[in-house]
Amino acid sequence: MANIGFISLGCAKNQVDCERMMYRVQEAGFTVCPDVVGCDAVVINTCGFIDSAKSEAIDHILQMGQLKRQGLVGKILVTGCLSQRYQEDILKEMPEVDGILGTGSYTQIVPALEKILSGETFRDFGSIDAPEEETGRILTTPEHYAFLKIAEGCDNRCAYCIIPYLRGKFRSRTLDDVLYEARLLADGGVKELIVVAQDTSRYGTDLPGNRRLLPELLRQLCLIEGFHWIRIHYVYPDEIDDELIDVIASEPKIVKYLDIPIQHCSSKILKLMNRRGDGPFLENLFAKLRAKIPGLVLRTSVITGLPGEGDEEFTELCEFLKRQRLERVGAFPFSPEEGTPAAEMEFPDSSIAQERAQIIETIQSRIMDECNERMIGTTLEVLVDGYDEEYEQFYGRTYADSPDIDGRVWIASDEAVTEGSFVKVCIDGLIDGDLSGYIVEE
Repeated sequence: MANIGFISLGCAKNQVDCERMMYRVQEAGFTVCPDVVGCDAVVINTCGFIDSAKSEAIDHILQMGQLKRQGLVGKILVTGCLSQRYQEDILKEMPEVDGILGTGSYTQIVPALEKILSGETFRDFGSIDAPEEETGRILTTPEHYAFLKIAEGCDNRCAYCIIPYLRGKFRSRTLDDVLYEARLLADGGVKELIVVAQDTSRYGTDLPGNRRLLPELLRQLCLIEGFHWIRIHYVYPDEIDDELIDVIASEPKIVKYLDIPIQHCSSKILKLMNRRGDGPFLENLFAKLRAKIPGLVLRTSVITGLPGEGDEEFTELCEFLKRQRLERVGAFPFSPEEGTPAAEMEFPDSSIAQERAQIIETIQSRIMDECNERMIGTTLEVLVDGYDEEYEQFYGRTYADSPDIDGRVWIASDEAVTEGSFVKVCIDGLIDGDLSGYIVEE
């Protein structure tokens, strides 16, 4: 059978989709290869969320096209959000592409490969609102952590966001299916489980009974032996209730870390974004969370330069972040995405959005430096992620750091440290903004 290479771009949810396709391909008898060079076909699972993601996806397609012309790869199959978004354009504008699958057609990965390998062009776009089909995965993360995707799609319809048009309505997986997959991951050696969806806090509201099941899911996950850390991403602010807060506070396995994308704090801008809540609501929410969950680390993302954001609204956002001192903040300049309501709004030069994002990053950098300096002299539990040849040191993460998003802890040790192990590290300094320290005995 043919050798198949995979390239996955974008978010963790997209990565899970790619892992499922890899499993289907391997089950069909193909060989899944770690490197694309020499493969009979390459699958590029793309992101199409914002301009930078689209550019990255297009660059990868063009790079694979160059390898194809050199005879170093065979066929090219494009899947994911970019193909769903530009389904009429990719095959026409990119002759190097042999086939495309939409986000509703991941289950067709094997027929798609069979067709393009036989010399045919293939395109398929199934329903983006169809229920998720359960299947296995080939993990592409290190063995000690994995993402658990509990739902697909989104119903929030934020004015700037294209996701509902690419991924469909919100669809929860059943509790039994999610727990079954979680047990398989634990049995396979996963120690950190990262729960993801476009909006994890809405999990279960579309299932019979129409109730929030995230607290119950978390309690069940905590009963599974093998997991040491359980991390929650993408919690919508107004879906956080007392039951969820109590579960996070009371369960030792759940790390005291929440990713709550707020996007802004101005009531005016939030209304334009078609998001619920306002600045005072967010202030009260963060105060409540920190009061009930000691040691909580908060991550958020904000958008700068949305049409309607003047100097007053931007200043309000800056002052909000200075007061709240959130530990992790990502700032993204507004990207007008065709097909969304925000793209129809009149917006200023994009350089303003860029400049404002840089100002937010500067504010946050100072806050992060102060947070890190307070850690010096403390001893923290660190999950070892690997060894860096350049720095000649092991590195890992604390509960305050999600993989590939947040910072690292550099570990000085005269002895080899096992990747995937938990160690106690006394923090004694900083390296390029990251914590550094040495291992101490329990």
